[in-house]
Amino acid sequence: MAPPLSANAFIAALRAEGLDVVQVGDWRDHNRNHAGPWGPVHGVLIHHTVTKGSARTVEICRKGYAGLPGPLCHGVITKDGRVHLVGYGRANHAGLGDDDVLRAVINEQQLPADNELNTDGNRHFYGFECENLGDGEDPWPAVQLEAIERAAAAVCRAHGWSERSVIGHKEWQPGKVDPRGFTMGSMRDRIGERLGGKAPAAAPLPAPRRPVVDLSQLVAAARANPRASGQPVTYAGVRTVEAALVNQGLLAKRYSDGHYGTTTIAAYAAWQRKLGYRGDDADGIPGKASLTRLGDKYGFEVVA
Repeated sequence: MAPPLSANAFIAALRAEGLDVVQVGDWRDHNRNHAGPWGPVHGVLIHHTVTKGSARTVEICRKGYAGLPGPLCHGVITKDGRVHLVGYGRANHAGLGDDDVLRAVINEQQLPADNELNTDGNRHFYGFECENLGDGEDPWPAVQLEAIERAAAAVCRAHGWSERSVIGHKEWQPGKVDPRGFTMGSMRDRIGERLGGKAPAAAPLPAPRRPVVDLSQLVAAARANPRASGQPVTYAGVRTVEAALVNQGLLAKRYSDGHYGTTTIAAYAAWQRKLGYRGDDADGIPGKASLTRLGDKYGFEVVA
């Protein structure tokens, strides 16, 4: 989890990885930021374009088309291995995907099957569109595959991520097939080697047991803060709730410290408002209904 790189840092990272970068028009200011937030970012998404011809591919990815305005990614990787920067900021490339996949990317774990459309991927992923018809027959030149490897590694290196932060569109959104013609497993292996050695085995998925959050203890911790002086009262279940609020995009990870302070209260209030609560019902103090909804979404059990 991290704020997006600046445009200058992004292009510098790509060039430092040895890529031939082409700047297209006003790419630094061409985005969809007016349509929703950009960041925090968690990973890199790889696509194929279903187009033929580099110039046409770059133009489509920059401008978009009827019903889907551009930019459609941040960088277009053409068959000659060049990376064409067409936009920076929020881009129409990922769409809605699976929150379980996002959590696995954040934790750099083995990916679960993508079977839900409930999370805004345009907010959380860098996107590279790769020129290819996507029919399983159009070849992937070696120079293009190397550029994909280098581009993804560049972003991961800049953020301190491993190759497990790189996924394919087909691993994010149910029904998608891209990229087709190479496996994401083999591409992650390449990225891992570039980042400093053969990748370790994927971390196992969490054991199928659910953490338990005691509502009364959580409320006591929430009502004890903020204090004018002294150490805030806390409860171990606060960290479970804070982790869920971080994954929901309502709490910055640096504030996930186990103390139900003013920042956590504000984040939980935002969750209550998201569920439709208003006024005193959205005061940031957990109630059983709102906490159960959060637990159902992020895998913890609530006891009264």
